[in-house]
Amino acid sequence: MRGKVSCRRRITHLLAWLSGLAVIGATPTCALADELFRTPGIAVSHTDWRAALDQLRSELNTVPSVAAEFVLSARRHGVAPFDPRTRPALLELNGATSPIFTGIGRSPVPVLLPFDTTAYLAARRSGTAEIVPLSRYQADFRTELFDTGPAGYDAVFSLPPEVGAGLPPRVFAKAIEVQITGSRLVYDIPDPQGGKGEPVKALAAQYPELRRFIREGYVRYAFTRFGIAYVVSIQCLDSVPRARRLACREAYPVAERFLKALHVVGGQPILPRPDIAPTAAEHPANLSAEFTYRPAGDLPGQRSPAGPSGPADRIVYSQIHFPLEAPAYVHSQSSGKGRSGDAADQRRGQYPWRDNFCEARSFNVGQCASGFGHQGEDIRPGACPARRDGADGCDPKRQRVLAVRDGVVIRSPKDQAATLQVNSGTEHIRFRYMHMQPTAMDADGLLNGRVLREGQQIGVVSNYLDHPNGTTRHLHFDMQVFTRDGWIWVNPYVTLISAYERLIGGRGREIGPQMASSPVITVAPAAAEQAASDAGAH
Repeated sequence: MRGKVSCRRRITHLLAWLSGLAVIGATPTCALADELFRTPGIAVSHTDWRAALDQLRSELNTVPSVAAEFVLSARRHGVAPFDPRTRPALLELNGATSPIFTGIGRSPVPVLLPFDTTAYLAARRSGTAEIVPLSRYQADFRTELFDTGPAGYDAVFSLPPEVGAGLPPRVFAKAIEVQITGSRLVYDIPDPQGGKGEPVKALAAQYPELRRFIREGYVRYAFTRFGIAYVVSIQCLDSVPRARRLACREAYPVAERFLKALHVVGGQPILPRPDIAPTAAEHPANLSAEFTYRPAGDLPGQRSPAGPSGPADRIVYSQIHFPLEAPAYVHSQSSGKGRSGDAADQRRGQYPWRDNFCEARSFNVGQCASGFGHQGEDIRPGACPARRDGADGCDPKRQRVLAVRDGVVIRSPKDQAATLQVNSGTEHIRFRYMHMQPTAMDADGLLNGRVLREGQQIGVVSNYLDHPNGTTRHLHFDMQVFTRDGWIWVNPYVTLISAYERLIGGRGREIGPQMASSPVITVAPAAAEQAASDAGAH
């Protein structure tokens, strides 16, 4: 009853405010965000460190002189179970590998990497370890990124084109990147495509539970070891090869080479914690006079009498800093092409916001009913600010793009996308930014391993898509969470709503899909641009 009274009070205040605007339309619905928005559920895995030590012991015992350097005995009496001293071999292993993989001892899960620790330590004993390149101990892979935290670890390796033994005969335009993640945090999301895959005969003895499958632009190899979910993935095309893109079937031998080379390289037990249950998301108490949005899943041009035509995902996946400064507007960069339901919605750069996560695009998105979608949300900044020198026109370089959380950058030189990864005791999540200029990002050092702080400027809103002026001026922002199928796109729409409410200090108002003729509260629209000719552009 209290919720209904509160709702009526909010409507009364809204109607009083709206009456001064001389608008005509239906009475707005009242959707209380604290009753509708929730945080995600996350399962916390418990590591079988005894099994990890058994594998380490078997690997070290292939060279007795190296095994003699490690204390492989059982835990000491009188020491707490999760005290590092209970497993001295892990401390010794971390000490040996940390000069190569910085922070490896921070991983709460066993770190599996294509690094032959035993061969490296044997070479170090003989004084030859520094004579040969490090890739010799890594099955010819080169380390591009290694990051650890309370959730687990992530690494990116590359295989240069000149490495050809046992690989497809085609010479690729650039090195092939392989990603691996091991995480004790696994997000609980509805996933109709989850858990599928096929075994790999060549790896069956080493990985009895291994699944290989193609999802969302990657071939993935998922397996569980020591009670922990691991996923190895390579970006590829599920089609015939192209000049600059790897076909997934071509990626198979590269991934199998990587998997065969995995060894226990480090990690350290930490105290266990319970699963993370969903809770109501926090929102400002005050109601914003301007900010309105349409429901999650209410897609441009795809509205039906039954309601939203996309998944009504109301999860606030992370409490983030909004990636742009206010005012900002979530609208599809293609919405000016007549696909939107309301004429008012076609005028981009205004409220209400509109979800475009599952709009008709050609990208694989397992969370969308069709299996295809946009992967993220298009965000437009407010009106372009005037030039500081007083000259006519606006200065787009002042429309700043900001880091949404403290995190680590995943990005190779010349890439048009930058990913910010968060690895904490309660989150393992990625945020991707697109359409900033690659040359500017390279010059700013926005590359693999760079640490960013929440709210820090990382670039400016631009229009790059394969080439300058390839799309309209906007920011494409998307989000991935780690599951047993690897990193999966999830809808950032409600996460952005929650972040924007905190930014402006007021709660937004949801305008239901049944209110096609309802009043639209607007602010001065941003400078509009013509829609991109490529409807599939991010």
